[in-house]
Amino acid sequence: MHYLSYVSLAVYFIAMLAIGLFAYKQSTSDVSGYILGGRKVSPQVTALSAGASDMSGWMLMGLPGAMFLVGFETIYIALGLLLGALINYLIVAPKLRVYTEVADNALTIPEFFAKRFHAPSSNIRIIAAVIIVIFFTLYTSAGLVAGGKLFESAFGLNYELGLVITLGVVVSYTLLGGFLAVSLTDFVQGCIMFVALILVPVVAYQEFSNADKMMNFAYESIPHFGEAMQNVTLLGLISSLSWGLGYFGQPHIIVRFMAIRCVSDIKMAKNIGMSWMMVTIVGALATGLVGIAYANKFEMKLSDPETIFIVFSELLFHPMISGFLLAAILAAIMSTISSQLLVSSSSLTEDIYRVVSKREATEKQMVAMGRYGVAGVAIVASVLAMDRSNSILSLVSNAWAGFGAAFGPLILFSLYKRNLTHKAAIVGIVSGAATVLFWIYAPVLANGQALTSVIYEMIPGFLVSSAAIWITSALDSEPCENTVDTFNKAGRVLAEQR
Repeated sequence: MHYLSYVSLAVYFIAMLAIGLFAYKQSTSDVSGYILGGRKVSPQVTALSAGASDMSGWMLMGLPGAMFLVGFETIYIALGLLLGALINYLIVAPKLRVYTEVADNALTIPEFFAKRFHAPSSNIRIIAAVIIVIFFTLYTSAGLVAGGKLFESAFGLNYELGLVITLGVVVSYTLLGGFLAVSLTDFVQGCIMFVALILVPVVAYQEFSNADKMMNFAYESIPHFGEAMQNVTLLGLISSLSWGLGYFGQPHIIVRFMAIRCVSDIKMAKNIGMSWMMVTIVGALATGLVGIAYANKFEMKLSDPETIFIVFSELLFHPMISGFLLAAILAAIMSTISSQLLVSSSSLTEDIYRVVSKREATEKQMVAMGRYGVAGVAIVASVLAMDRSNSILSLVSNAWAGFGAAFGPLILFSLYKRNLTHKAAIVGIVSGAATVLFWIYAPVLANGQALTSVIYEMIPGFLVSSAAIWITSALDSEPCENTVDTFNKAGRVLAEQR
């Protein structure tokens, strides 16, 4: 690796730490500032922060790698994600922004669930927080695996050392600046990812005289487009598209909607966010497709398909640009890890420590506890990430399904069902999470495989949770009058702000 590439990366690291220091001075004196940036985040930062925290290392490594291995079937995952993100902006973002503020200024998703039922210290708050910590620890480990692979592949460093470097930088600015640091760094990182995912496939395509020749080389390894589309089974199609269902329950994404300045800014955030997402997903798929053709044309052996973006960065660009592109991968990895660490920390402090301890703590003490939480989750995730054989996309898909099934149906019911009951909410969370875990790990098929080999665990988890919420609410007694009043008030405030 040329020294100029190291210079580019060093500049990137310094910039991220500088943003963390700036945010530390601006917004971390109280819990609201540390967790939600004081609900003053602009639509531009909201959009790119939501996108960057969503499209983690799997965007530049996992998705191109899936296209490289499987081919055009990967497009269905992309379509599911685009549809899910759009619907999330339309039906979740406005109501969640208003409802969390009306519900006694709820700062976290578990706190919102509890305050929606006027039970701030209820079991649902702790259950939701525990699920967040468990699945985000798994999710964070996926980002660290990507960081370790990056430093090993690009710099020839030891995998474990690369993991530690990734962890060290992202934990530093998250500890310092909280939500504002995470959002601002996500904005910068989103811009870097946007440029990189246009630049890499376009430059790699220049190695071919025309599109037909490129596709002929690609078809040496993957089925033709028409054949691939016809060969997809119904269950395979549903599994791929169902990734979009996960958006409704991803705490690190929907918390961005809670922090935006006002409801009227959501439309602008949607337009920016969906445009960014469309371009970056197409760029990621194109990187994988051109990568197949390039590998076949030049008889290049690639031991790990998830490193095709890294290989292009090193082979096709000037060292300074190469360093910038590698920084784009780090940007994707770090933006998601930082968001997950902060949400996990928020749940540990606000929803577990504050509820269980029942002790009054100052704002300064709670912020300090939040920083301890960031460090604790990071350490556990790094231990899990030491297994370098883990697939980035596989780890992400498991955690994505866990959140989507546990929280997605409940978020929708909480925002749109007036007579939702506290008991139904608890049953929905537990049944959704349990179904996903059973689907992933229970070896119930004849060959010892789990049910996830048949259909993506998101689908049964989401359906079971939805059915459990609906049936339990129907059988349970009506919610208290205060709960209904808060629901109605949120509807009136939303109508006024629109």
